[in-house]
Amino acid sequence: MTHISDILVIGGGVAGLSAAAALSRHARVRVVEAEEQPGFHSSGRSAALLHYALGNPPVRRLTQASRDFFEIPPEGFGELSTRLPILTPARESEFAQLEALADDLTPFTEIDWLDADGLRAECPVLRIGPGEAERGFIDRTALKLDGHALLQGLVHQLRAYGGEVHGNGRVATIARTGSGWRLDTERGDAFEAPLLINAAGAWADAVARLAHVTPIGLQPMRRTIIVFDAPDGVDVARLPFTKTVGDEVYFGPEAGRIFASPMDEVATDPCDAQPEEYEMALAAHRIEERTVMKVRRIVHRWAGLRSFAPDRLPVVGFAPDAEGFFWLAGQGGAGLQTAPAVAAIVESLIASTPWPVADAAPGELSPARFLGQAA
Repeated sequence: MTHISDILVIGGGVAGLSAAAALSRHARVRVVEAEEQPGFHSSGRSAALLHYALGNPPVRRLTQASRDFFEIPPEGFGELSTRLPILTPARESEFAQLEALADDLTPFTEIDWLDADGLRAECPVLRIGPGEAERGFIDRTALKLDGHALLQGLVHQLRAYGGEVHGNGRVATIARTGSGWRLDTERGDAFEAPLLINAAGAWADAVARLAHVTPIGLQPMRRTIIVFDAPDGVDVARLPFTKTVGDEVYFGPEAGRIFASPMDEVATDPCDAQPEEYEMALAAHRIEERTVMKVRRIVHRWAGLRSFAPDRLPVVGFAPDAEGFFWLAGQGGAGLQTAPAVAAIVESLIASTPWPVADAAPGELSPARFLGQAA
């Protein structure tokens, strides 16, 4: 059986589902996801935060434009966010980095500066004093996001407008037809649509090659997270999310325990990412180096892929070398917190709705920038 639609989205992560849900108001949309459930790879393994210390200025603008969606969700969505302050401590040798980061963040959020006593009050597990953290700032506006609730809401919205999600749909072939594109899956399902959106995450370049479209040079990077028990007497729920200014380690509360990452970026091929012993040990070492906590036992661990374009900006727009092929890739770990704004951009480019982000331009994200063509 061949499934016909107006728009076919490859990839059921938060980017693909957000775009599909937005476009379902204008057209018949189907999402083809390789795994059984949406969000299995990067979307389902994210630290799930909205904060402005992640990414570069364009990513921060997309984050800012997405904030209202998470704080006041549309009808059909449950609660998507709660406040989780983000603390950035620094040693004396890192003060210049700290001040530079503060300058980058102040156009987007408010920060409160803290001395050593202030750091101790906010995060009593930090190592504080000469040679350790002595200064920092806190962003009390940051949000902890519920990625699963977002995915569920997007699927509900998509289906409410007549769209569908097809799981277990690993792509086998993609071919041009007289009217657009045909996709066949490994289990024999066929899909046709005039417009194909490539939201395949770490596999987006591989999808492009199947379609005989020029890849953009995406690089998947593995990131590791561990979970461990907090020391006795520590009120985990009151801890902020804490990230060192030099991106050595972050940690925060996770269901009564502590989750942490060495903020590793390990280049890898697209895969079902799994944590490696070295990065887990590195996370534990850096936690013990920067805090008074001991990682006696890792109770849970996982890894996810963060995929970057060569300039570390998202790639959103029509391929200049293939009619009806649309790129939605390269979110680089910011896919969850920027999804609403990026989906609105996709809707604008495809359905001609008003441009949603005043201080962003289509050419800034267009795949044409990699092929030396005007957007």
